[in-house]
Amino acid sequence: MKNFLLLICLIINFTSHAKDLQVGWELWFPYQYRNSQQELVGLDFEIFNTILAKVGYTTAYTELPWKRHLHYLKTGEMDVAMGASKSEERLRYAMYSQSYRQETVNLFVRNGEANTIKLVTLNELAGSDYMIGIESGYYYGDEYKALMKTAEFQEHIIEVVDIEENVTLLLAGHIDGFLVDPTTIKAFSNKYKMNGEFEKHSLNIYQAEIHMMFSKKSVKPTVVKAIDQAISDLKKSGELDNIINKWSKLN
Repeated sequence: MKNFLLLICLIINFTSHAKDLQVGWELWFPYQYRNSQQELVGLDFEIFNTILAKVGYTTAYTELPWKRHLHYLKTGEMDVAMGASKSEERLRYAMYSQSYRQETVNLFVRNGEANTIKLVTLNELAGSDYMIGIESGYYYGDEYKALMKTAEFQEHIIEVVDIEENVTLLLAGHIDGFLVDPTTIKAFSNKYKMNGEFEKHSLNIYQAEIHMMFSKKSVKPTVVKAIDQAISDLKKSGELDNIINKWSKLN
């Protein structure tokens, strides 16, 4: 009987470790996307898969919009999100790995218009005639979050699903600019041969450390601890920097 119970415990333990981590992703050049062979590639994918190889976990990837992804992390229907910045709201339902890269967000406008858009600080948008596009569910820093609580600021923000929609609105003249990180807009411009269409405005939005985010409902803290150790090992060996540098040269 004791041997039987021991066998059952071993099976349960193995099953819990063998369970795929349910990982969401969405189109986000050059971090998460499909290549011409329909393979999932990008900086975040390569870093995450390198970590998984070290800790021995397996994954099942699901493409879904970021806002829904965050909801599924709350409910436990998804286990992991890559490329996440920290916020007080997210800390209520998610655990974070240590940071594995940095992200900067800037205002990008049509080429040649950076000097004509007179914004020195973000709060000046509320008293202007400008319209700015943002992607639904994304975090743009504490200042932006605070300003979004005012109707005067909200009136100048258009929320869209992805960068493609922001680009379409900008080129059609429906918005004056959109918030995005420089690496993403560079990769997007290269992919769609749109170099020279956009330029960075001098307005600073925010810069933050980027983490992996884990659902408190479905992921054990030991999993996050193992992934943190793998990130530390990659940093110490220089492998993490090598991966980041490789992707920065590709885009």
